[in-house]
Amino acid sequence: MSGMLVVCPTPIGNLEDVTLRVLSALRSADVVACEDTRRTRVLLDKYGVSAKTVSYHEHNEAARASELVARMREGETVALVSDAGMPLVNDPGFLLVQACVAAGIGVEVLPGPSAALTALVASGLPATTWRFAGFLPRKRGELETLFRGAAETLVAFESPRRLAASLEVLAAVDGQRPVAVCRELTKVHEEIARGTASELAARYAAEEPRGEIVVVIGGAPADDVDLGPALDALRRLVDAGAKARPAAAVVAELTGAGANALYQALHER
Repeated sequence: MSGMLVVCPTPIGNLEDVTLRVLSALRSADVVACEDTRRTRVLLDKYGVSAKTVSYHEHNEAARASELVARMREGETVALVSDAGMPLVNDPGFLLVQACVAAGIGVEVLPGPSAALTALVASGLPATTWRFAGFLPRKRGELETLFRGAAETLVAFESPRRLAASLEVLAAVDGQRPVAVCRELTKVHEEIARGTASELAARYAAEEPRGEIVVVIGGAPADDVDLGPALDALRRLVDAGAKARPAAAVVAELTGAGANALYQALHER
């Protein structure tokens, strides 16, 4: 009989944010697949969880996924955790979930902490329609395209060392765009800085922040969204027979433009 995979989100800072269901799953699992076994052991020891652990990170993901699937086929239960937050969201785990789905192995996902969601709510910016971009691109041209094409609220991770430069690019695109810089969420030195792109660019040009950062950026005004080549690509796909909604999602992923904005612009024009 096949075992199963349980995806377990872990605290993004404060260890007291772990859920009772996650602790139960970690205690019951035959093995816990960890992005960093040492970091996970801190959480396990705090709650007296004597689980067997195995490393599962970006450098061994493919080989380890095959090994873990074989163990689940034998009836074992595998708990998957990342260093912080929800596995797969800018963290390892996709290959393992994909392999389980392909093999017909059950996948249970437990709710829990997420830096992206916490920052979105704390930002005070619209949360009806939003997009997670992972880490912001480093190249200026890619950043400009992302900022200009984002009609919805944008949530992204950023390095403290690159924050000032990224905000400078955003300020050049639209200095009045509302932004929230969320630093060290749920930790002792948590800080939420809100303001315009120009205001926060000036602040962080003068003081380099420390810790883990999530940036939340308000959507560009509808009249200012530059869809350009992205909209042209969508038109060609639709003319070739593709359905508009799925095609818009694909083009958005490849170009950084907003899927909803592309879809609406296609029908308006």
